[in-house]
Amino acid sequence: MNSQARFTVLAAVALAVTGVTAHAQQIDKKMSFFATSANPGKGADLGGLDGADKYCQSLAAAAGAGKRTWRAYLSTTANGGGKVVNASDRIGKGPWYNAKGELISKNVADLHSSPNLTKQTILTEKGNVVNGRGDTPNMHDILTGSDSQGKAYTGAKDTTCSNWTSGADGGSAQVGHSDRQGLREDVAAKSWNATHPSRGCSMPQLKASGGAGMFYCFAAK
Repeated sequence: MNSQARFTVLAAVALAVTGVTAHAQQIDKKMSFFATSANPGKGADLGGLDGADKYCQSLAAAAGAGKRTWRAYLSTTANGGGKVVNASDRIGKGPWYNAKGELISKNVADLHSSPNLTKQTILTEKGNVVNGRGDTPNMHDILTGSDSQGKAYTGAKDTTCSNWTSGADGGSAQVGHSDRQGLREDVAAKSWNATHPSRGCSMPQLKASGGAGMFYCFAAK
């Protein structure tokens, strides 16, 4: 290899390393909240809360934040003999920061009253904004199974796609809007965690109402 070729190869390697470093620097070390960048692959069948938590942990680890203990912001109900779990009770005490190091909430009470959650601050673990209303495709429906206070719903209606074990066309799960926008101008349409039920539990049905089967992850510790 002549000197010019060797220089070209070394320059390419240096550029690649610089690119990796630059990408790594995009994720702030304080990151303790994100929306998943993708669905695990089975619609609302997340493998229950344990499967959802493991997915959060794996995405966090890939982003360099795997030393924290991550939990999915999901509730479960007593339907079908399940256990009632409130999303708000499983995510720690806060504060929480997004991938850019921006404070999104000081504590659980703040998270459910006046959080800094908008289309620009609800970022994925990669630091990307989630597509919202007006984008193609719209992916702002975020799975929560929760009411506006992060609590599980009561009653017989399915609000969690069988406690996150169903990826069928039937069933339903409560979702929030990551961009806090909707066709209506009421409070629910602007909710990050409790806007409306999904049309079903499969990926096609989740996409039909403006979603991609994504959910929120919080560092509990």
